[in-house]
Amino acid sequence: MRRHIIDACVAAAAVAALGSAGVTGASASAAAVRAPRGAAAAGTSPVAAGPGTQLWASRYNGTGNSTDDAVAVAVSPDGTRVFVTGSSPGTTSAEDYATVGYNAATGARLWASRYNGPDNSEDEASSVAVSPDGSTVFVTGYSYGTTAGEVDYATVAYNAATGAQLWAKRYVSPDLQGFATSVAASPGGTAVFVTGYSGGKTTGYDYATVAYNAATGAQLWVKRYAGPAGDDFAHSVTASGTAVYVTGSSIGTNDGYDYATVAYNATTGAQLWVKRYNGAALGNRGGNSVAASPDGKTVFVTGSSYAGSSSTGYDYATVAYSAATGAQLWVKRYTGPGSGDDQAYSVAVSPDGTAVFVTGYGSGTTPGQVYYATVGYNAATGAQLWVKKYNGPATGGIGTQARSAAVSPDGSTVYVTGESGNDATFATVAYSAATGAQQWVKKYTGNGPSGSAAQAVAVSSAGTVFVTGYSSGSGTGNDYATVAYQG
Repeated sequence: MRRHIIDACVAAAAVAALGSAGVTGASASAAAVRAPRGAAAAGTSPVAAGPGTQLWASRYNGTGNSTDDAVAVAVSPDGTRVFVTGSSPGTTSAEDYATVGYNAATGARLWASRYNGPDNSEDEASSVAVSPDGSTVFVTGYSYGTTAGEVDYATVAYNAATGAQLWAKRYVSPDLQGFATSVAASPGGTAVFVTGYSGGKTTGYDYATVAYNAATGAQLWVKRYAGPAGDDFAHSVTASGTAVYVTGSSIGTNDGYDYATVAYNATTGAQLWVKRYNGAALGNRGGNSVAASPDGKTVFVTGSSYAGSSSTGYDYATVAYSAATGAQLWVKRYTGPGSGDDQAYSVAVSPDGTAVFVTGYGSGTTPGQVYYATVGYNAATGAQLWVKKYNGPATGGIGTQARSAAVSPDGSTVYVTGESGNDATFATVAYSAATGAQQWVKKYTGNGPSGSAAQAVAVSSAGTVFVTGYSSGSGTGNDYATVAYQG
């Protein structure tokens, strides 16, 4: 698949697994018990469940009975529904978008809707968001078009209650190669924003950010960002106040990748500012995730950045900018104890805006050993509050990495999820937001031969934690697996 080839090239040139972007604040993930093909197995919430109690687990096996991979999750603002999207082979098609709505309290499946593009070929969803009033679900990703070699952004809106498709819109790139990576709804609910990377006629891949009318899908504006020297890959978008913020990786004048963060006017698409971060040493960097403070005054970006020495490889690098001007407020780096790479995938901000949390994977002292590494910072100053590691089985192992972070609505708890390498399970960890003290760890294992890996986490207004990803089934390949925990 072309997207995966491109991501691998970016990873090799810039940072390991750079193409696997962190999920924006609207997205998250989960898993469940084996059910008959096409049906979910749903449990009911136990009475007086304690923190970390599994409330339910639901699975989705697509119509093709093959490899189904959930990548993103979002919760309705009122906390009553949870939505999961990803890719799922069809009966007579290649991968389709498959988006599933669940009852957040019980895990009962409400609907499942699929999008098969015009080429009846590969369609892979990357991100999901919900409108502020909870009425509409937006999904974006990439989809093959009918012209030879054409790959488009494809964005679909669904009725949140029924799953009925409201509209589907495609963005065709100048060179016919476009891969949408992230979607966000405007705070007022009137617009939806999509970003990703899109081939230009003479500029290689550029950031391309598209705004649509949320109700009709009418295209409001398109803005492209071409960096100074080569390919540019946008990985994450968020909307706050009257602005839209995009981050990713962009080749700079030193032929290495920089973080490049762009702010646009949400109504007109006018570019407000562009800021680049190239670290303290020549080398590659890439922004994977962007979030804005609740008051809209600060923008936070995280990813990974070469440390300037083969003895330390890549570090987490988290940057805070003034939302109004783009002025850099602070930069903080995290280096694990080993000589391998450290890669941050996700950033989340506390509801009161006082703290920011990043997660991903850090390198251990044993070659090949990696672990979840989660860092808390003071949002105003960047002072490090705490660092916590989760090693998974025994001392960790290859593939142990966190993919997504979210914060409880009262700001007391940080949740991270991902893959626990050696035992091939979802592993979700809860930390005290104030101290980093580990509060609980919960794992979910599929019932097939290959194991499970979580991709995203989200928290409802009621404090329920939802995790999604893929999980091996018995005779069904990988299924979507979505799990709910008591927060």
